[in-house]
Amino acid sequence: MRKDLPPRYYLSHFFEFLQFFEGANALLLTDKAKQFIHRFKALDEDKQCIVVRAANRKYAVIDRTQFNYDEITAPQQQIDALIQQGWFGDLAHAALQDIAGVLTKDALITLLGEYGSTQGFSALTKPKLVALLGRHINEKGWPEAFPNHVYLVCLFDDALRFLLFLYFGNTKSRLNQFSMRDLGVMRTRNDSVGDVARFESKDDAEAAWFYANHLALMPFYDDATLNEVARSCRPKTEGVSACFYRDEMLYALGLKLLGVSQKQALTLLLEAQSDKAKEKWIRESYKAGEVERVKQALVDIIDSPPSDTLLAFAEDFYARKFNKKRTSVVTDMLRNAARNLAIDVSQNQQVERGVLAHYARHGVAGWRTENRLWRSLFGLTFWKQLYEEDTLATEFDRRPLSLKQNNFYSKFAQSIEQTLSAFSSKQELQQHIHKMATAHYGKVNSLFMWSSGLLAPIDALITHGSLNAIITMLRMMCKDFASLRDGFPDIMVLDKTLRFEEVKAPGDQLRRNQLVSIQRLQQAGFEVAVTTVNWVRDPAQPYVVVDIETTGGNNNYHRITEIGMVKMIAGEEVDRYQTLLNPQRRIPSNITRLTGISDDMVIDAPRFSEVANDVAAFTEDAVFVAHNVNFDYGFIKQEFARLDTAYRRPKMCTVREMRRAYPGLASYSLANLTQHFGISMERHHRALSDAQAAAELLKMVFAVDDENLIKPR
Repeated sequence: MRKDLPPRYYLSHFFEFLQFFEGANALLLTDKAKQFIHRFKALDEDKQCIVVRAANRKYAVIDRTQFNYDEITAPQQQIDALIQQGWFGDLAHAALQDIAGVLTKDALITLLGEYGSTQGFSALTKPKLVALLGRHINEKGWPEAFPNHVYLVCLFDDALRFLLFLYFGNTKSRLNQFSMRDLGVMRTRNDSVGDVARFESKDDAEAAWFYANHLALMPFYDDATLNEVARSCRPKTEGVSACFYRDEMLYALGLKLLGVSQKQALTLLLEAQSDKAKEKWIRESYKAGEVERVKQALVDIIDSPPSDTLLAFAEDFYARKFNKKRTSVVTDMLRNAARNLAIDVSQNQQVERGVLAHYARHGVAGWRTENRLWRSLFGLTFWKQLYEEDTLATEFDRRPLSLKQNNFYSKFAQSIEQTLSAFSSKQELQQHIHKMATAHYGKVNSLFMWSSGLLAPIDALITHGSLNAIITMLRMMCKDFASLRDGFPDIMVLDKTLRFEEVKAPGDQLRRNQLVSIQRLQQAGFEVAVTTVNWVRDPAQPYVVVDIETTGGNNNYHRITEIGMVKMIAGEEVDRYQTLLNPQRRIPSNITRLTGISDDMVIDAPRFSEVANDVAAFTEDAVFVAHNVNFDYGFIKQEFARLDTAYRRPKMCTVREMRRAYPGLASYSLANLTQHFGISMERHHRALSDAQAAAELLKMVFAVDDENLIKPR
């Protein structure tokens, strides 16, 4: 249940926000920020409430008519006084992006219409429309139709945004996160907060703000402004946080200028130290003819790689451009895939699940892993270092600073090695993981989501994998988390020995981050394969044809009264299931007339909760088939949801399949199709009878597909 916010709540949480700057972060404040805090505290509460309400808006431009709050005495008079004191000004002081923030795209076009034709404007982006409006305003002033006397600009916005940046560590977060927290919309981490400064020094904080602010405003810059920023004097810094924002800004600015001034753009990309900037510089410089310079840069990276990701790129690019190798490592890995599986075409929307089901039918155990396995293992192994030793600056932080800055190992090397050295056996590692999971279950973190099945693949990895390989991989993640935070193989398989598989359906590509993770797993000692899939009609793939009868058509409040299921393998029925169900509500008379199922018939029938395990087991690893499948599937999925259980199966609709296989019929209802094709039905609108009829339709579809050598749809 959502909570109501108390009177003057926004003022209270603003003072909570300001408390952050009374500890370690006080040393980071600029004179302008200090002055803002001092002036704000000197205001009376009514004026403070006005300022805080304005500070909670997304943009610096506000509509004063929206500030008539009951908690504020004479709000419009308070605003007039604040204008006199220099807290608010007219739109002459406003930045274009803030003006745009309070106007929709349609409103911008309407305003531009005051200056002349707007033909073609609807195709322009909002930043381009804002820039166009700005030029018109500079030349001709505001349109008469615009009520600019209603709008005010917050003259304290620069100081406020700097404080928000210090508090949240980014330019996107706003004060509304406090209310989202208190309303229960956002979960936070107050158990790991310490009085720590987010930046190394005042100079570092100001430098970080310089780069982060330009990065945020860049979509609104025209070419002249971009060139001006590129040529301007930029603050120098060695601070990790400021360097991160410097590299992000230089990379974004370099990309913007590539089509305007290539020389300037390449200079900026070279100045940035991020992997993506280095890679872009190498690619663009090679195209520009700087072959020898690029060759030396690649050699330097290979000899002393700053990261696994950049090393993978450099080795591949060098081989293709200077050793006359015609294909990339990624292409080679796909071409030389160790495994190729023929999987039923019904699995083409969830190929990994189809591969795991294929293995299960052959007695091979498997787990869906992707990034979750290694990220959860990493987080649980090093929970102490991540969330106790590396405290968060505020409760709104999710990712520890050392992971953001990719210096986790250098910061906590001794503690990390002590943790790893304590695992002399698999049992000790497993006990540690279970202990951490028990102690911290449900706590917010940026690495993984908690669930009841979280530990199953971890336990399988520890039980059947090499302890040395696991520890080696964890150490690699500590040293370069930025390169190994994602891209891990889709599944883990136990087929006598443990292996990982990256599953690729026809047309899928192997991404760079996947290549890096696969290579590092192999280096650690794991067997890893790229498994390619071909779509076929697999005779061994089970299909379960389902039909249900219900008390009505809406699964939010109507319930199932009967379920019938027919399991088919290779086009033959191998099993069937049928039961009436007690819907726990009255069956409408019109439904009884239609189905013949009455309240008396279901009074002693089981509830869905009593047969849920049977339904789940009967349809496990099978394709869920029904006539108008979304109706039947939706009801069953909703019944499982009432039990707090997820239900997911690949689906097939015999209506759609019959339209494809037998086009041009007058009707594709179950009754008309069975009559048209002479399919006998024991009783229409009874679950098992309808399921058996739909199963006959499925056989007909398979027959047509076999004749036409079915291809993926």
